[in-house]
Amino acid sequence: MAQDIVPIELGLPQGDVVTLWAPRWREDGEEWEAFLGHEDDLYAFPDAAHLAAFVRTTEEHDLSDHPAWHLVPALSVAELMPDEAHQFDLVGVPELVAEEPDTWTIGELADIIGIVRALADVCELDEVHEVLNAADGFAVLEQGTFPFTGRDGERLWTDLAETISERWDEVLDALDSVVTVPDVDETALEKSAEELVAFHAEAAEAAADEDDIEPVEDTEDDTDTADNTAAVDAEGSEDAEEVEDEPVGFWAEVGIDPIKIISDGSEYYTLRCYLDDEPVFLGTDGKIDVATTPRALAKYLATADLADNDLAEVSTWDEVSNKANDGSLEITVDTDNTYVLQGLGDDLGEGVDAVDPVQLDLAVELLTDAADWAGDDKVAEAFNQSEALGWLVSFILAPDPTRMAPSAPFTAESASWNQLVQDFEDRLVTH
Repeated sequence: MAQDIVPIELGLPQGDVVTLWAPRWREDGEEWEAFLGHEDDLYAFPDAAHLAAFVRTTEEHDLSDHPAWHLVPALSVAELMPDEAHQFDLVGVPELVAEEPDTWTIGELADIIGIVRALADVCELDEVHEVLNAADGFAVLEQGTFPFTGRDGERLWTDLAETISERWDEVLDALDSVVTVPDVDETALEKSAEELVAFHAEAAEAAADEDDIEPVEDTEDDTDTADNTAAVDAEGSEDAEEVEDEPVGFWAEVGIDPIKIISDGSEYYTLRCYLDDEPVFLGTDGKIDVATTPRALAKYLATADLADNDLAEVSTWDEVSNKANDGSLEITVDTDNTYVLQGLGDDLGEGVDAVDPVQLDLAVELLTDAADWAGDDKVAEAFNQSEALGWLVSFILAPDPTRMAPSAPFTAESASWNQLVQDFEDRLVTH
């Protein structure tokens, strides 16, 4: 990462956005601080791919004079993804102060207020400073839990929490007013989006490989084989009992899966389950409700009227709704429920050897599930082996040396696939 220029994520009412922050630095005897932006605008992007495309092609902005800026355009998309320490959930602050003022709560709040002060300073947002000066507790967050102990500390925390409850919307509105999503070069975005997809695919593959690793028992002496075998059997039985006793997790218990979709340079999160082997998505009338981050999806589930949503008919839906409403719902996606549609059309156009069969198999599952749920026969027809695309897909997913291999060119198959993906994307309703 370029020294002293840091990618950050801001959780705002419009969604989670990423930008760059240059913490205070000294130059020519003066102290400076800046964010990626220009004049009165704070530039923010939906993901690291858009940010990468911008910094690689645009020179006119407030960070161009930073002494380390020349390093930034060469950074990879992965290096421009904010780490956990630089993800600031501004929307979640009212929920945060509803917790007890322990070390973790105060530490997280201190980090958020620190970045909000920096934004207010750089963007000259007097209304934000006015809110942060309205309660003494804001000024002592960096001191940890000590100022908030005892009766005086309780009053200090209560005053801070009430100020946030009553006036935090003023802070969010002020920040939203300066955030601008600038246009990016389409060619650069296409390349950076491919990098983002590749990064997620590699991460998913690494996670899958890690899950496949099994512990191996070593024996110290061949003469102790019988004893060691008995020990392994006993330990194995104990391990099996432990696994059976372990909780399966909330989502497995309710039988509903969070899923992640990567397509068209963006990430989408939604829910899906199976009733009598039939797919049911979060949505209605063939439209799938999605959000661009897990946090945004959890917020949508907590605030939207979902009485008419198809998932509301699932017997365990109330459990999901209750967790969303009390703020304890965590959206976690398993590797098997991550679907990468990005780039598959181009790979199919190049032929059998260019396609990742695992990625393709998952993508076919997603497109088929969505179409079946929506009552659309076009996907099933396209994947019929009598069709060119269906023949190519079936050959990749179930290779058989006795079958005649599909022959190039695969332009028609690629176009047919891209149309199915476009039809699927048209079903997505972002919240």
